[in-house]
Amino acid sequence: MPFRLNLTASQTILRSISMKPSTPLPPSYIVIPARLASTRLPRKLLLRETGRSLLQHTYEAAQRAKLPAGICVAVDNEELEAEVRSFGGEVYMTSPDCASGTDRIAEVAARLPEAEIIVNVQGDEPELSGEAIDLVIELLRQNPAVPMATLATPIRQREKLLDPSCVKVVFAKDSGEALYFSRAAIPHARDWQDSLLTDQTAHFYQHIGLYAYRRDFLLGLAKLPRTPLERLENLEQLRVLENGHAILVGVIDEPTVGIDTPADYQDFVARWRTARQ
Repeated sequence: MPFRLNLTASQTILRSISMKPSTPLPPSYIVIPARLASTRLPRKLLLRETGRSLLQHTYEAAQRAKLPAGICVAVDNEELEAEVRSFGGEVYMTSPDCASGTDRIAEVAARLPEAEIIVNVQGDEPELSGEAIDLVIELLRQNPAVPMATLATPIRQREKLLDPSCVKVVFAKDSGEALYFSRAAIPHARDWQDSLLTDQTAHFYQHIGLYAYRRDFLLGLAKLPRTPLERLENLEQLRVLENGHAILVGVIDEPTVGIDTPADYQDFVARWRTARQ
């Protein structure tokens, strides 16, 4: 069965790890790929209506994970580099020619030979939980034959199911391995009933763009050319499946909220302010 738990229940995993100090654990490292260009929300990582940049919020969220040995930001220009240094973060300058976030974190991973697991945390995920990061790392630790892991959460709203900006994933129920990712509503229900969204056993899952890779696999993945399905859907993870590799999917109960539009950012600012009242 796929790995499932409530985020709070992941503390059980962490306690079980701490009880086995004699068991060596593969070191993991978080890399946040960050670029200044953004189509729908220009320079979004430097927005700071809360008094902190969006990038700093994401960095601090990632710091709440307990398993990683370290965290850094992979930037593509000096302005972002200066921002990370301003809040005391570790930063690596990467080539502006990197075609994707995967290429950017692979460039940094090549400089981290001690890290066996690399976690890709998107720079626009300021509300990502530390437990989610720990879970995606633990998926690889408990499944040594799998090169890559990610997360998903049930979809309970039809508008989200039909929204192409919400990436869907289907996976094998026995192994938890991804079968396909798509912007389309998958699986397609031949006979639609609204109850499909409320059944106790979920039928539809939103992909959460948090990844853990084995370092050697990541370095090889960045060298592979884009594949036909990847180009068609504009989803990098399809390159992995098209080349015959497995992606393990863990299920959590809460979606994370990426910041893609001005409305997304304003909603985040409102939630942040409400939480501090």
